[in-house]
Amino acid sequence: MQIRRSLIDLDDLSTGELDAVFERTAAFEAGKVRPTLAGFACANMFFEPSTRTFASFNLAELRLGAHVINLAPKDLSLATKGESLEDTAITLSAMGIGALVVRHAESGFPARIARAFDGHVINAGDGSNAHPTQALLDIYTMREEFGDLRGRSVAIVGDIVHSRVAHSAIHGLQRLGVAIVLVGPPAFLPERYAHDGIRIERDFDAVLGECDAVMLLRIQRERFADMPIDDREYVARYRLDDARLRRLRSGAIVMHPGPYNRGMELDASVLEYIGWRYARQVHHGVAVRMAVLDVLVNGC
Repeated sequence: MQIRRSLIDLDDLSTGELDAVFERTAAFEAGKVRPTLAGFACANMFFEPSTRTFASFNLAELRLGAHVINLAPKDLSLATKGESLEDTAITLSAMGIGALVVRHAESGFPARIARAFDGHVINAGDGSNAHPTQALLDIYTMREEFGDLRGRSVAIVGDIVHSRVAHSAIHGLQRLGVAIVLVGPPAFLPERYAHDGIRIERDFDAVLGECDAVMLLRIQRERFADMPIDDREYVARYRLDDARLRRLRSGAIVMHPGPYNRGMELDASVLEYIGWRYARQVHHGVAVRMAVLDVLVNGC
C-alpha cells in the first residue's frame, strides 16, 4: 500500500508545496545545498529517450546525496520476463528504493505504478498526459523574469493535443492567475480546450503583441498516422521568425521545452533573440527537480 507522496501532475502539490518547491529551487541555485537525501535510494526508469529530463534528475539526486540506480527497459523483468507492473513496484520497494522517477509512452503509467509502490513516484512524462517537473521549471523561468505572474499573458503555440508539457503548464499557470491563449490549427488544438477562461486562437499574428511569454512546442510527428497539415502551411502560419519577433511586446520572452526543430516551430533568428530563454529553462531543471525530491521526501 502506498504511504508516501507522489507527483503525477501539478494538482498533487498544494499551494504551500508549490511555494516550497520554488523557494527551495532559489536556495539550491544560490548554493545552499545539503545532502538531504543522504542514504536514500532513487531509481530512474525511462522507457522513452530523454536528454534533459534524464540527465537533470540524475544530477538532482546526486547533488542531494542520494544513491542512484538507472534502470533501462532491457534490464527490467517487467519488459523481458513478463513480470507485472505491480510486482515490479513491490520488488523495488522491498529493496529499499524510496523514489521512482518514471517516463513512459503510456498515459497513466506512473499513476499505476504509484498505486503499488511503497514510496514516492515522480512522473517524468507519460504519453501525452502530463510532465509536471517540466511545467515547474517553465513557470520558475517566468517567475524569474516577471516576479508575480498574476495578470500576465502566456501563449502556448503548436501541437497542444499531444503535448504533456502543455497540459501540465496549463494547470500550473491557471493556478497562478495567468491568462492563457492556446494557438494552433484544429488538428493540433481541438475546440474542447476552450474552457475555464482559456482562449483558443487560430491566428498567431493576432496575439504577438499581447503576450508576456510565448511557449513554442514541437510537432510530435510520431503520434500521427498521417500529418493533418502541410509543413509549408504550418511554417507560414505558426513558425516564430524574425518578422514575428519584431511584433512581440517589449520585454516578452520566448520559451521551448525542447527538443526544438529549427525551421519548423522557430527559425535561427529566435536563437539570437534577447528574450530567448531555452538555456535558462534547462539550467533551472536540475534545481527544480532537486526541490521536488526534497519536498516529497522531507516535507515543506
